[in-house]
Amino acid sequence: MIRTYIIFFIYIFCSQIAPAQSASHILTLDEAIKTLDAIHEGAVEFRWDPIFQTGVFSVLEHYASFQTGVPGESGIALIDGKEILTSPSPYIEKGQLHFPEDFIAALKRGFEQAIHAESLFRIAAIIVDPGHGGKDAGAVGNHTINGKAVRIVEKDVVLKVSKDLYGRLNEGFSDKQVLITRETDTYPTLDERVNLANSVSLKENEAIIYISVHANATFNKTVRGYEVWYLKPDYERSVLDPDRYEGPKEVASIVDLMLQEEFLSESIRMAGAILKRFEEMLGNDLPSRGLKAEEWFVVRNARMPAILVELGFLTNEADAALLSDDAYLKKFAEALYNGIRDFIIEFERSGGYTVVE
Repeated sequence: MIRTYIIFFIYIFCSQIAPAQSASHILTLDEAIKTLDAIHEGAVEFRWDPIFQTGVFSVLEHYASFQTGVPGESGIALIDGKEILTSPSPYIEKGQLHFPEDFIAALKRGFEQAIHAESLFRIAAIIVDPGHGGKDAGAVGNHTINGKAVRIVEKDVVLKVSKDLYGRLNEGFSDKQVLITRETDTYPTLDERVNLANSVSLKENEAIIYISVHANATFNKTVRGYEVWYLKPDYERSVLDPDRYEGPKEVASIVDLMLQEEFLSESIRMAGAILKRFEEMLGNDLPSRGLKAEEWFVVRNARMPAILVELGFLTNEADAALLSDDAYLKKFAEALYNGIRDFIIEFERSGGYTVVE
């Protein structure tokens, strides 16, 4: 709450107050609460600071802070510490708070918009999974690059890219929970990786996505390029968590099937968004091997949209040269971030996907 007041006073002193507005009907505190109570009965609370003469109305988990002013003048209120409302100021007269009707009407609209925005389907959490680690080195490539013997190890490459991506996601999506399955050279088991993702607590209107980062290898050393994988459409699994599902048991199988279809659709769209950004960022340096489908453990066991990215082939000298270059690894992280961002923006604007186009 202290942070809210600080922000509020910054706006009070730094913002130009709008000209005084026409007088409106004046409400008492009880009348103001009754008006706001129409949003959600019994959910309105009011707190008053007599020292600073500031007040806070709250409805559910949203709040509006304000400072009293002079009758007839305009002032500012903040919804959730960020949405600015300009309206006739509340004021104190004969020791009582007075609220212009226009002020309470503006608060009511602000609360309703905040509650509506909260009800929209959104990505609330992102899981970044650097593959392998610890005792599991993953793929290994040994090459002579620029006259030097270079040993390039998958677990190290994917950790660098994943930590860079993790940092970008935390900075770019401060409103979301961003988790990483490992930050050092440790080995979480495959079960531990998906259990971390599946155990994230979500509200009814929230979703989570899973991105597993890997590098490739093959006996054919001429093969090169990046790939983005999603689960095979015909793979049968259960994504409905029986410990969280509270609906009728007789329709659980139908709900589970619908969720499988939605997760597949969203996984394909996320994979496509990332592949597009790879193609833009990496240009002709590294060829695209396109979108692919497979039954990877983490992809099939994560109860959410999930993809697996193969950055390139460590067994190919050209790919290995790029993947041993920290500056180029930053390009991978940036492309991954931009692809994930593109997907999240589209997902949240549409309220979630239900079919594959």
